[in-house]
Amino acid sequence: MSQLIKCDNLSKKYGKKQALDHISLEIESGQIVGLLGPNGSGKTTLIKLLNGILSRDEGEIRIDGHSIGIESKKIVSYLPERTYFPNRIRVREAVNLFADFYPDFHRERAQEMLSDLGIDMDMRFRAMSKGTREKLQLILVMSREAKLYLLDEPIGGVDPATRDYIMKTILSNYQEEASIIISTHLISDIEKILDDIVFIKEGQVILHQGADALRMEKGKSVDQIFREVFAC
Repeated sequence: MSQLIKCDNLSKKYGKKQALDHISLEIESGQIVGLLGPNGSGKTTLIKLLNGILSRDEGEIRIDGHSIGIESKKIVSYLPERTYFPNRIRVREAVNLFADFYPDFHRERAQEMLSDLGIDMDMRFRAMSKGTREKLQLILVMSREAKLYLLDEPIGGVDPATRDYIMKTILSNYQEEASIIISTHLISDIEKILDDIVFIKEGQVILHQGADALRMEKGKSVDQIFREVFAC
């Protein structure tokens, strides 16, 4: 494995609010990482900085040796917390958009998964349930052959069956040398697939450890450890 992400002394403010406070973090390739913390801890800010949506105030970020910019964005596939397609768009148009925009997008892979789920290529976004919207966006994101996948709350607000499908899609559609960062509050649903755990609190990384080592050290599940560390 090689270093895929390196954040050094990374900081970001929104006005007077310190969203990230001089974070230093390294992530290796080939890892599924749980980015875990309470609301307002800085998870989404960190993901947006890695994706280049936000600009840092201080510090440095490198992804596969690249500073944030055109080269880093070529190898990052991002699933935001909120849906972003307009209600009028059809599934076919969304697939075409990804195919036109991303050279590493596998149209056949996306179409096969959509067919497996019975999602009509002519269906409009407005006609979909929340779960179907989540599935569509995840399928598009995971149909890219990226080096880094950033998934912000990919299983939030959907039923257990949809969660199972999403987890299966994540595991079966990324390359072994790629890494996935998953931000979620539903820790018990994902912890079995995690290699690495990052706890973030008030804009600072307070723990970064292998998932198996953490469970062995504490004799508890990651979900239980999270509840103790972040107890109100």
